[in-house]
Amino acid sequence: MRKAYKIVAVLGILLAMSALVFLAGGCGGTDTTTTESTGPASTDTTAGEVTGNFTIGVTQIVSHPALDATVEGFKEAMAEQGFVEGKNVTYDLQNAQGEMPNASTIAQKFVGDGVDLILSVATPTSQAVVKATTTIPIVFAAVTDPVAAGLVTNPDAPEANVTGVSDMLPVQPHLDLIKKIVPNVKTIGLLYNAGEANSVALVEKEKAAAEAMGLKVVEATASSSSEVLAAAQSLVGRVDAISVLTDNTVVSALESVVKVCQENKIPLIAGDTDSVKRGAVAALAFDYKDHGKQAGIVAAQILKGTLISKIAVQYAQNLQLAINQAAATAMGVTIPDDLKSEADLTF
Repeated sequence: MRKAYKIVAVLGILLAMSALVFLAGGCGGTDTTTTESTGPASTDTTAGEVTGNFTIGVTQIVSHPALDATVEGFKEAMAEQGFVEGKNVTYDLQNAQGEMPNASTIAQKFVGDGVDLILSVATPTSQAVVKATTTIPIVFAAVTDPVAAGLVTNPDAPEANVTGVSDMLPVQPHLDLIKKIVPNVKTIGLLYNAGEANSVALVEKEKAAAEAMGLKVVEATASSSSEVLAAAQSLVGRVDAISVLTDNTVVSALESVVKVCQENKIPLIAGDTDSVKRGAVAALAFDYKDHGKQAGIVAAQILKGTLISKIAVQYAQNLQLAINQAAATAMGVTIPDDLKSEADLTF
């Protein structure tokens, strides 16, 4: 009987161990290895409960409405994905005030603090954090050309710790818009900061497209916001319209450009909808809050365990036409009726 009892006991132990192995195999949903071995990530990251607490460093090159809206959209999308500020996420918001030394200092601060992820808003701040760390996940936003900026080599399959959302604008529709508003345009002034890689890349595309349309271009550059007024004034009498795309320096001092354009009856066509609200005649662009939401979804994927190499660089979506009738009048042009009827936003 004692021998039989021992056999039964051993069998019981073996059965219990088998059950534990079975249960462990069925609870592997949170295993990071399993998550990382999946295929390309879906933008639907709502599945899976968020556990733990996270610190996210946010570095922004300057304060202006488009970039501010990017951060707002990022935080909103993160909350929708379960990363709620004050509950399981803390944001360390830093602004470089347009100075690259400040951007580098902020990057080093984030590395020293050991943040869980960095959101870098605009090209200069993104370049600073990429130089500072090869291990902390980086999600960039408001970057025009991430390859030219040295952030990624292969946008379709990022090879390091960096991915994000580009705000590259299609320049041909922008130029077509200028042509519709200023039918007799022959020369366009391009106002930008030659020290910003994103601006240089976009201006080169704009110049090539303009020349293909038979248009001449005149460039004026400003290395800081304090130089924007003088740069805009240098275009007076030389151009039929001024184009300002997504240059951080110029947009941060847009009121100076608006003043020059109003005083000299030069139409100003912008590259973001908020600049139209601030006094440009029109823009065919996208909403930067939506742009930030795209970046927020990318960050949520990373924090939930998806490999960055599985998350291709994304591009801004949903172009909108914005017009400002009062600005058009002040700058001496008439917005065609067909554009008025097509406008998504009117200021």
